[in-house]
Amino acid sequence: MSSGVIASPECLQRFGELKMSKSLKYILFKLNDKRTEIVVDKTSDNSDYEEFLGNLPSDGCKWAVYDFSYTSDDGSPRNKLCFLSWSPDNAPIRAKMVHASSKDALRKSLEGIGAEIQGTDLTEVAYETVLEKVKRFSR
Repeated sequence: MSSGVIASPECLQRFGELKMSKSLKYILFKLNDKRTEIVVDKTSDNSDYEEFLGNLPSDGCKWAVYDFSYTSDDGSPRNKLCFLSWSPDNAPIRAKMVHASSKDALRKSLEGIGAEIQGTDLTEVAYETVLEKVKRFSR
């Protein structure tokens, strides 16, 4: 089910920057105040994963694309673009419903995503958890 929400052109522009020029490490997206459009909330070139996690609200929903760096089992450095859908348990029910029904408006416009992560608490988006999922997607 779709909510009728659309992704703003800036979402695709910033995603292109992250994907092609590698000038960004992550992008956070949110619904605008009218809940009619997905907009860019924050971008960063900081590769500190813990700092990224600190930007996920404990009581609100966000989406993110993170350029996840890791070392493969054979020892070579790898990157995987991860799409995260963050909907914590204590976010308002209505916000979670709109968030879930609006996800595809953003996700389907982002080509080149290597892994998709759903998070309702920090354990589901912790570095080691995401690393395990990313490696599974790489096989």
